[in-house]
Amino acid sequence: MAKRIGLYTAEQIKQLEQLYARLNDGATYRLMERAGGVVYNELRERWPDCRRILVVCGKGNNGGDGFVVARLAASAGFPVTVALTKDADKPSGDAEKAFRRLKTSSASIVNWSPELLENHDVVVDALLGTGIKGDLRADIAEIIIGINKSGLPVIAVDLPSGIIANTGAAAGVAVKAKVTVTFVGIKRGLVTGDAPDHCGELVVNDLKCGQGVFGLVRAREFLFQFNKQSRWLEPRSRTAHKGMFGHTMIIGGAPGFSGAARMSAEAAARTGSGLVSLLTHPQHADLIAMQRPEIMSHSVTDKASMRAMKSLLSVANVIAIGPGLGRMGWGKNLVAMIDDFSASEFHTNNLSMVWDADALNFLAEHPKVNHSRIITPHPGEAARLLNTSVENIQEDRFAACRKLVEKYGGVVVLKGAGTLVMSDSNSSVVCGGNPGMATGGMGDVLTGIIAGLLAQKIPLYDAAQLGVAIHANAADQAVKCGGGRQERGLLASDLFPYIRAQVNP
Repeated sequence: MAKRIGLYTAEQIKQLEQLYARLNDGATYRLMERAGGVVYNELRERWPDCRRILVVCGKGNNGGDGFVVARLAASAGFPVTVALTKDADKPSGDAEKAFRRLKTSSASIVNWSPELLENHDVVVDALLGTGIKGDLRADIAEIIIGINKSGLPVIAVDLPSGIIANTGAAAGVAVKAKVTVTFVGIKRGLVTGDAPDHCGELVVNDLKCGQGVFGLVRAREFLFQFNKQSRWLEPRSRTAHKGMFGHTMIIGGAPGFSGAARMSAEAAARTGSGLVSLLTHPQHADLIAMQRPEIMSHSVTDKASMRAMKSLLSVANVIAIGPGLGRMGWGKNLVAMIDDFSASEFHTNNLSMVWDADALNFLAEHPKVNHSRIITPHPGEAARLLNTSVENIQEDRFAACRKLVEKYGGVVVLKGAGTLVMSDSNSSVVCGGNPGMATGGMGDVLTGIIAGLLAQKIPLYDAAQLGVAIHANAADQAVKCGGGRQERGLLASDLFPYIRAQVNP
């Protein structure tokens, strides 16, 4: 079955810790000791041959966790240096207790100096925790830049310093870790935005807080994890026929952009749509039919009437518009016709839609709510849809996605590292995928996958998150072909055989 794992804000994590303390005689220091122990054990497992350990500590509880790591390493006989930021020598609360215990060990405690990086094997990043909101102090930024330039492996305590826990954005600069050990629950910012480039491998440890605590704080976002035993992808009956698995209609393919529409249509077919039709420019219709005869290719002129369009669309239960649509008259006329269909017609005929690419540019100019629609913007398209900048979108992807849902209705798929899928009542992050996907046509393939799932009567939200996961997993399988990770040079059409593998249990 597909699994959902809770994602938490920094405020929710603090609430979980406070609940644990309330149920355990106020013992928050116990959590700090456990956190430090988990990081120390992870460090020893990852780098068994390391000798000299540098623990860089700030003044807060993140630094306190680092003090515990340093004390444990020193007690085990390792040469340990604890490098303090200029205000970290006067900690308070649990961190002060950890600092007092550290001073009884053999660890060397010094003020930060860049030269320290020359004499150590591993860096423990315990600079900053979940409390940061804006840009970093100049001295902290310089430390982070130095750590990143050193080339030393880094294990980050709770989150890489400089990553904002609630959004995943970097506060100017952020530590690039090999491993991040996060505590209690997964901070939602660790799986989207800039964070995936900084976390390395993410290790989660709940510090034995117990299900009783987690039951009292409800996660609002979830990490979607897909496997092929999903209830939506059960083996088909031997008596199955194509009419049982829907009819997908792809609309796109302006002059010069036939490939986008063709790939989207093929992706819908590879995902299992019973039938797939393509409404495209007359210039391409015959060519696409020859290239992929399973796709029913129809030519549509820019003077097509609404009546003619309705006749063509009447056979479909899913419409996906945008791949290769273009911004000229032909594409604009088609998307305007689709936009003119009343909500009642879609509801009566049980139609659902996917809007992508140039259809989103039209939507930005003619905003309209539609609860039977999935939109799939990348950050640039999201910025146009919200009349803002890409920087503002990426600064808080969760907030941007919520605004898109409020403005346009339905389901929003905000693409990027850690793709967000959101409706008015659900929110999830789908990880996976790789930099090889940064190439033309990948979004068109995703549109086809989602449309093909919708055709099989999978609800909007489920089809969106399942489609994103299939797309990402297929790309990850494709780059492994031939051994290693061959990301550079990946083509969108390389995914097709892997899509088919993903949708078959």
